[in-house]
Amino acid sequence: MQLVDHITPARQPSADSVTAPPPVPGLAVRLRGVKRTFTAELAPVRALRGVDLDVPGGDFLAVMGPSGSGKSTLLNIVAGLDPADEGSVEVAGERVDGRHENHLARFRRRHIGLVFQFFNLLDGVSALDNLIMPGVLAGLRRTAAEARARDLLDLLGLADRTHRVPAVLSGGQRQRLAIARALVNRPTLLLADEPTGALDSEGGVEILELFRRLHHDGQTIVMVTHSADVAAGARRVVRMRDGRIEPEQTR
Repeated sequence: MQLVDHITPARQPSADSVTAPPPVPGLAVRLRGVKRTFTAELAPVRALRGVDLDVPGGDFLAVMGPSGSGKSTLLNIVAGLDPADEGSVEVAGERVDGRHENHLARFRRRHIGLVFQFFNLLDGVSALDNLIMPGVLAGLRRTAAEARARDLLDLLGLADRTHRVPAVLSGGQRQRLAIARALVNRPTLLLADEPTGALDSEGGVEILELFRRLHHDGQTIVMVTHSADVAAGARRVVRMRDGRIEPEQTR
């Protein structure tokens, strides 16, 4: 799910998106009236109840709230992994709601880098190959993917772990490797779901400092967390409760 420089052009917008408001310059994410309902044990669960959210390019936003508040559903909808039942979802100036999965897969390769709580690395291959493989699968030449991978390993302090497999890395090192993988193809938007949740306090501080560096260099980041301490490292914080966004705090 990474960026490619040469992909098939997007299809023309569907009839319902033609009447939507035009893209807003400078916004990496724009949600309007987004709703999502699931069915669990034969009962509806209203995960999102009309969410409006703007994320300017270059922002570092933390979305926090208790379990079941809708924050992970929000992240999945922005990534095009989960469809909205109602409302509009615009990422990098492109409407993604109502799109076919093939279109969404290309969209993610162009614009989205994903970081998960439990790393999702390939345990049987080296740190270097964990970065090269997504780039090659996304269409990069192997030499270009390898050069980018080595640059990221150096940038994230993993140059001396290039040929190590993830199993022998610390939790913090594995999460840094997962972040490097998400950055291989220079995504417009880095989405992180509880990126410090599986780490001890030292590892969590390490990852948060890395996100601050990436933000300082211009990377747009949306991070989901239930921790107020982690959220405090972001530039902006939105809190969710019962599928709704509460008033923001800005630093």
